[in-house]
Amino acid sequence: MSSKNDIKKEDTENSEVLSPKNPDANFLDQTLRPTTWAEYIGQKNIKENLKILLTAASQRKHPPEHLLFYGPPGLGKTTLAHLIAKETSSQLKSTSGPAIEKVGDLASILTNLSPGDILFIDEIHRLNKAIEEVLYPAMESGNLDIIIGKGPSARTIQLDLPPFTLIAATTRIALLSAPLRSRFSGGVFRLEFYTNDEIEQIINRSAKILKVEIEKEAKEEIAKRSRFTPRTANYFLKRCRDLAQIRGEKLSKAMVMEALNLLGIDDVGLGASDRTLLETIENKFNGGPVGLNTLAAALSEEQATIEDVYEPYLLQLGFIERTSRGRVITDRARKHIGKKLLGLDLEK
Repeated sequence: MSSKNDIKKEDTENSEVLSPKNPDANFLDQTLRPTTWAEYIGQKNIKENLKILLTAASQRKHPPEHLLFYGPPGLGKTTLAHLIAKETSSQLKSTSGPAIEKVGDLASILTNLSPGDILFIDEIHRLNKAIEEVLYPAMESGNLDIIIGKGPSARTIQLDLPPFTLIAATTRIALLSAPLRSRFSGGVFRLEFYTNDEIEQIINRSAKILKVEIEKEAKEEIAKRSRFTPRTANYFLKRCRDLAQIRGEKLSKAMVMEALNLLGIDDVGLGASDRTLLETIENKFNGGPVGLNTLAAALSEEQATIEDVYEPYLLQLGFIERTSRGRVITDRARKHIGKKLLGLDLEK
């Protein structure tokens, strides 16, 4: 039986592990986030445009114009906002569309900004329409119009806001109204999927930060399965690192394959949910076409989840097609999931 002293010693050791004094206890996502333009790999065209915009604004001694980034999750939209804030030596204040529930929330955020601050709103497409209307004059002329009271006694108060830059990010730009999109005078930028070479560079940098000894073939294997997305690549690297740490071995290709197989990730990066979607279209709907509503019901998934999480990568691989009648599975997908292609049994 453990003594009180032993228990106390164990608690002390655990508290040391979680102590802020331990640099290894930092948030890994924040640690792996690039802090300079040189460290930010990929999105070359966007970086060039941003450097010109920021340099010109700095020479004019004006804050940068409002910017909108869109694209699938995990491609670096938030990281770009942090880099811009650092490049301009500005304070970054972050929030998200769902967090701003009423006009008063937005008014509180805007009135607490200092001159030159950057306001970052993630998932801006989820902003309430009434709040969006209040944001227009704030972005365009630096004014905040607030209505006080109701009925005949209601009156409007106009507050002057300090010069600020709004940077917004969204995964569903189609849900943004045209008036809101048009007010991002600095530019609307679409983030593209990364190449395997770019993902390997990101993995190499992350491995050095995490102090992981990794073989070249292992980096290539993680990159191949990472869905062309840096966030996914870093997630896979950390899970593979865990297995290598427990085994006390270098991170090899065999170790990566074992770790990702345990996670249910196949050789092209598909998870169990992706394969279920493909098999459902093939087996239940004869390969399609099948409407999004019907497919969502068959999978017990939200339509938005299918459109935003599963489909972008499956479309990128050429595993499904969107037609006017619905989703259709391709021969390439049939081959991957081991189904019959052109009347031939590929498993034989």
